[in-house]
Amino acid sequence: MSGLSGADWFNNLGRFMKHKTPRVSKAVYSPQYTEKKPFFSEKEIIFRSAGRAMVFQISSRAQVIFLSLLLLISVWSFYSYHLYNKSDRIISHKDQELVETRDAYVDLMSDFVAIHKNIDSVLASLEQKGSATDKELDRYKRQAMVVEDKIKQITAQKDWADDKIINEKMSLNEALLQRDIAASERDELRRQLADLEDTIKEIKAAEMEVFNRVEAIATREIGKIKSAFSQINVPLRQRGMYFNPLANSKKKESLGGPFIPESSSKLQDKVINEKISNIYRAYDDLEYYREVVQYVPMGKPVWSYWLTSRFGYRSDPFNKKKTGHKGVDLASRTGNKISVMAKGKVIKTEHNNRGYGNNVVVDHGNGFQTRYAHMHKIYVKKGDYLNINDTIGEVGSTGRSTGPHLHYEVIYQGHPVDPMPFIQAKRS
Repeated sequence: MSGLSGADWFNNLGRFMKHKTPRVSKAVYSPQYTEKKPFFSEKEIIFRSAGRAMVFQISSRAQVIFLSLLLLISVWSFYSYHLYNKSDRIISHKDQELVETRDAYVDLMSDFVAIHKNIDSVLASLEQKGSATDKELDRYKRQAMVVEDKIKQITAQKDWADDKIINEKMSLNEALLQRDIAASERDELRRQLADLEDTIKEIKAAEMEVFNRVEAIATREIGKIKSAFSQINVPLRQRGMYFNPLANSKKKESLGGPFIPESSSKLQDKVINEKISNIYRAYDDLEYYREVVQYVPMGKPVWSYWLTSRFGYRSDPFNKKKTGHKGVDLASRTGNKISVMAKGKVIKTEHNNRGYGNNVVVDHGNGFQTRYAHMHKIYVKKGDYLNINDTIGEVGSTGRSTGPHLHYEVIYQGHPVDPMPFIQAKRS
């Protein structure tokens, strides 16, 4: 050991360790699955798309049901195919037998005609010769026996030789043909019926759209009139009053109108019938509101004006004392026309140069009256009936007035109310 160098010593030690160190084999890990899964065990289907995965589970029961349905469909398809082929072979075979039988009958008829010709010849020769040889008679008998044997053979082997059976077979083929024609016509009729149903649906949709628009128009018009009534009720409520357009309605007690018979159409549609009923009711209400609104003074009695004095308390233009003002003063040019804004009857006309000056009072019914004062000219007289927008006179400055204007009052149930909401209200 002392004679070895350091390097040699380390080399010997490495060889010794190499021989002494046991080699360890590296076994590859390979898991073994010994448990067997049933055939209809629960399965998973994984779909991957755009980096995302979706898992669908199929239960054992669903697999059994699906497989059962698949087997049932396969068996039914095979049975239908077999039955169709079998029926087709039977029909083809019977058609072939019919053709063969008819050909055999053609041959028999040819032989029969030939025998008849021979018999006619024999009879003719017998008449001429007065006798016939036994040899010729035997030949004709043999020919007749051959024809008879053919008939027996065909009758025994071919059922189609029977006229009744032939007719039945022909009727069967005719029935099959008619069945195919009927099936084709049925399919065409179904297609036409489907097209007709689609057309009816389109017509109903178009009708419903029209009905909705008509109902919307009626509802919108009623809404406008109700809005105007709400506007004029503002000053009435300030005086503790209220105008109800339905207060004098006799719609429930009054009966009549055109006779509309119940539809006898077999294409009844409850939705359309209900929509039509709603439209009738809406237009009935609209007609009633239109009738009522004609007797309520709404709108401008003069086309061009400017407001110089409002309704209520004000400073008197002559003595400057605080006093009540029962209407509004609408300044306008002398001679401008004054119109009534509702139907009514003239109940008063006054010509003087005091107070209201030349003035007119119109009764519109439903508790409403209007007064027109300080007029330059009056065109109407007491008792006249007026329509909407009828002219009753001209703007002036008669009576207690500081300049040309119209003093306009609205009176409800004997109480003056602010006319401005009536002037600004719109019927439609």
